[in-house]
Amino acid sequence: MKNIPWVVKPIVPEEVYTDREEFLEYFYKAALEAAHRRTMSTVLLGQRRMGKTEIFKRVVNRLFFEQDPKSPDSVVPVYFSFPDTIENKKDFALKYLENFMRYYLAFYTNQPDIITGNTKGEKLINLAKEIRPFFPFKKTLDLAIEWHDDIVKDYSVIPHQDALEVPRRISDLNDSTIVMFLDEFQNTRLPQYNFDIVGFMQEAVESPTCPHFVTGSAMSILAREIIGRGSLFGRFHGHDIKSLSGYWGTELAHKSACYYKIEVPETMAPVLSEKCGGNPFYINAVVHQAAELGQPVSNEKALNKILAVDITSGFIWGELNDQVTKWISRINEYNITKWILYLSALDENTEEENRGRLNIERIQQELLKREGKNVPLDTIRDVLIKLSRGDLLEYLELGGWFRRVKDPILLEFLKVWGRIEVEGHNHNLVQYDLESRYGKALKRFHEYKGYLAEVHMSQILISAQKKTLSGHYFNSEKDIEMPWRFIFVKNRMRLESGKGREIDVIAASGSEIWVCQSKWVTGKKIGIAPLKDLISQAEIVKKDLDPEKIQMWIFAHDGLTKQAQAFAEKHGIFWSKRQEFDELLEHLGLRKLPDL
Repeated sequence: MKNIPWVVKPIVPEEVYTDREEFLEYFYKAALEAAHRRTMSTVLLGQRRMGKTEIFKRVVNRLFFEQDPKSPDSVVPVYFSFPDTIENKKDFALKYLENFMRYYLAFYTNQPDIITGNTKGEKLINLAKEIRPFFPFKKTLDLAIEWHDDIVKDYSVIPHQDALEVPRRISDLNDSTIVMFLDEFQNTRLPQYNFDIVGFMQEAVESPTCPHFVTGSAMSILAREIIGRGSLFGRFHGHDIKSLSGYWGTELAHKSACYYKIEVPETMAPVLSEKCGGNPFYINAVVHQAAELGQPVSNEKALNKILAVDITSGFIWGELNDQVTKWISRINEYNITKWILYLSALDENTEEENRGRLNIERIQQELLKREGKNVPLDTIRDVLIKLSRGDLLEYLELGGWFRRVKDPILLEFLKVWGRIEVEGHNHNLVQYDLESRYGKALKRFHEYKGYLAEVHMSQILISAQKKTLSGHYFNSEKDIEMPWRFIFVKNRMRLESGKGREIDVIAASGSEIWVCQSKWVTGKKIGIAPLKDLISQAEIVKKDLDPEKIQMWIFAHDGLTKQAQAFAEKHGIFWSKRQEFDELLEHLGLRKLPDL
């Protein structure tokens, strides 16, 4: 790993870390802006293993080492992760306060080893007293030591409240700036804490001198129960983090392959990313598993085999099994939680009116058939709600119904896990069955090169938002004003059945939709026929989505014939050949198409 200074250790190697620049820059700049009282507390929401913790750690490290502590505009960064172990009020209060004091002392004295050495207890207090003559804020340091003493000697009536309010009190008294980065925030609402934490944070998080940035691994608890209602409702600005785009997922697959020294061909990297749903953990896990097996990801069949191994016994199995086991252990009061989770993963409701909804009555019937238990529907609903809090399924609270998770890897895992852990099937046989099924699966990507270009087209549209692009890239006489924001950018979207109705790339803003096609054909130019298909697709989009404007764009590797160029000009179709496409990628700071 590259030698980058840290006070809180990042997990992902620098050689592998990919595309979270938007969030790294946002939180870094937001922290610095807090010095000018322009930042409010913010929550970073996203599914598990999207890189939220890594973002917080990297921003804290950068803030610690790239600022001058003597500057009046400096910002003290503090990272704290709420543990999921049982604690009492006093132990929690001391842990929270001492963690803050370590960062407070270390930042202003430029001694990162105070943090990395985990100095605590009496040793920390003695160190604070030694540092005091050289410390810029002696009065508030004395107060911190005094508050610590009150908690130790049980003078504090509500110790956890006092500890939670210390950072704001100190920043207010000094008129300085402290930014709290709080991870695993959902643990404040779990059974481990039989005392209130969130209720006492209202005053703390509203401080302009001490904004709190929070995230966690249970999105439902964070969004619905902690930030979305109660004392903290309306006090946080929200940011969503989603899976990697096809382009950045491809980049991660390449970096990971280089790091683990295993072959992932240019054409297979975007396929690997798509099969993993753009989840950075899954992408890394599959590449790592390929290296463990010594199996290059040479084609889709090889990828399916590696994925099957990882879901049933590899890195993905280890991570998801730990997640599921921990959550079930918290809520298993009915001794049927495992069965309900497994049956919910199997339930595929194809009824037209209720498509996608879990059929609770069918789960009840399956429980009776498989376990001989007639479980009341209200009990099943109660268990499903608790499972949704761990993001193991989705609960549509207003409608009062449930659906399976949208994570295809987690869903496949739950089916495998259920066969092994719930039904008691032999682990090796289940692994064999999944590998056999995956090995026989139909090839999903019939034209790898074309899909690779589609992934780059999608990223061009994402990266070009708010920009004006030269018409040269699109063989247009006029420059192109790109939309301010695309609501969605999707690959291979089908609005109608039939040949030629699958749209390679579609991107929609509020009033404008781009309909795009990729033709990686070498040795000849593209004629009029694909352009007619593109127009037909645009007409379907016009009929179904009714945008104010539709823009058509085709990538033709070797360009268009003269007749096709005239046809494109007549119908307002943008087109780019390989050279213009690569130039546009470079202009946007993206990697050119590989030579295949």
